[in-house]
Amino acid sequence: MSASTSGGGPLSPQAAAALQEGIGLVFGRWTALQMAVENEWGGRDSRAKANQLAASIFSWFANSNGPFYYDDLEPMMFDSISESLNANFEDGSVGEVAEQLLIMHEECLQNNFSSIEKLRNTRPQGNAVALSRQIATEDDDDSSDNDDEQSMGEDEAARSEDMAVDEPKPSKPTPDADGWTTVPPRRGRGKN
Repeated sequence: MSASTSGGGPLSPQAAAALQEGIGLVFGRWTALQMAVENEWGGRDSRAKANQLAASIFSWFANSNGPFYYDDLEPMMFDSISESLNANFEDGSVGEVAEQLLIMHEECLQNNFSSIEKLRNTRPQGNAVALSRQIATEDDDDSSDNDDEQSMGEDEAARSEDMAVDEPKPSKPTPDADGWTTVPPRRGRGKN
């Protein structure tokens, strides 16, 4: 079967427990979801809403007759996240997670728990949100160094242009061909 579908049939009790654990592990590593939970985009009960989403997906796999399609799971997840957490994940992560869950379900039907075992054994090195903030901070530090260098160069160029623009002012206004005299503005009035 392709990654966009997962076969039907009942899950064994061991496979059902493994799938439920796998869904929890995937959700725990899903940075966008964890950011929504940590920042309470869905209110104070955002954690409970994320847990309910995981339970709903598990129930969909466990209690429905297959085959299960990506085109059903991804919009269901997207709508649930949008409604319950007030979030629209436009980073493509909903589709990636949906595909991973379908693959995991297919493996569980075959009593192959290797992907879940791999998730279980590779603990994330800290909170997914903290890691993404650290990476974003490092990116900001790198880009701000370049910005500082550019802005310093631009400031120096602007100062030299300002200096070049300052021209000596005539001491007395002179009449033009029509006999009109242009009077300069009164800058510096009151400085004396």
